[in-house]
Amino acid sequence: QVQLVESGGGLVQAGGSLSVSCAASGRTFSNYVMGWFRQAPGKDREFVAAISWRTGNIDYADSVKGRFTISRDNAKNAAYLRMNSLKPEDTAVYYCAAGRRPSERWAMISTYDYWGRGTQVTVSS
Repeated sequence: QVQLVESGGGLVQAGGSLSVSCAASGRTFSNYVMGWFRQAPGKDREFVAAISWRTGNIDYADSVKGRFTISRDNAKNAAYLRMNSLKPEDTAVYYCAAGRRPSERWAMISTYDYWGRGTQVTVSS
């Protein structure tokens, strides 16, 4: 049974930094794409960043480029999102996701087969 468990969310002031982690278990993820999405109250879930587990190729949403960094640790079956220069508009529940079809568009929710329950990130102004 595949499980994705996020951790590391919290409250931070604008301009600060925070890291969130995703622990993956239940199968080998070597051919997967791992993504981070977020959903703010009253808004649709949106793509943040993704990384190919096998190649390490990365993609970011324009809104976070230069501020967020995605990474993975193959040995630990974990993915990470380091968030710097946080803004109040980054406030959302952050979700980790895993997709079996890394050739598909990484920004699309339908690319992902498994989702975590999310972790809250709140940025105060």
